Amino acid sequence: YGKIDVLWYDVNWPLSAAGWESEKMNAMVFQLQPEIIVNNRNGLDGDFQTPEQRITADAKRAWESCMTMNDSWGYQRADDNWKPPKTIVRNLVTCAHDTGNYLLNIGPKADGSIPEESVKILTSVGKWMDRNGAAIYQSEKCQPRSSEFASFSRKGSTLYMHVHYWPGEAVALGGLKNKVLSAKLLATGKPVKFDQDDFRTRFTGLPEKAPDDPVTTIAIECDGEPNQDMQNIRKNRPRAGV
Repeated sequence: YGKIDVLWYDVNWPLSAAGWESEKMNAMVFQLQPEIIVNNRNGLDGDFQTPEQRITADAKRAWESCMTMNDSWGYQRADDNWKPPKTIVRNLVTCAHDTGNYLLNIGPKADGSIPEESVKILTSVGKWMDRNGAAIYQSEKCQPRSSEFASFSRKGSTLYMHVHYWPGEAVALGGLKNKVLSAKLLATGKPVKFDQDDFRTRFTGLPEKAPDDPVTTIAIECDGEPNQDMQNIRKNRPRAGV
């Protein structure tokens, strides 16, 4: 087969690592493909973790979340619980936040074709990535994570704020400890006005309707690696009835 980059073991049930002779198997694999990486599903630690149908970051090891586009790994004609493009993008951003991969499964039909729903979802997400891929590819571990309506990724001193629920002409980010130097809509490059105090940074002059679909991303250039003051956020968060 030539050079193979990844060997992705699946479920090791009903045997243990000893039953599969996993150490012997890995030794053979590494002898044949010295640069290959293997996952943790043959009963050994492997090179990376593979949480399934959930996003669980591993601070010490490489990881990727494997998930389905609906509720089925294979093609299931009756399964119409498709994840909308916004959910797929949010999952992707969540993985990128902690430097994980998002392994998204497609269950083809019996003739090998891709279900129409999968095509629609992937086309929408692909177009979003064409405009916003800079916020995902080669992103680094990101500290800011707290918001009621957005998620975050980072590259260097640039913080990417992915706004899931578009509020209109202004959005705010609480507790950003860095000085903001500039901001723009990532998809179009259009500058975004902002003001900043000790508690929050407000991005203003935004259109009433979300300028990108399914998620709008604001690229925020900071004076250093972005950092968020979580205690300040909790202390100044409005309480019910106040």
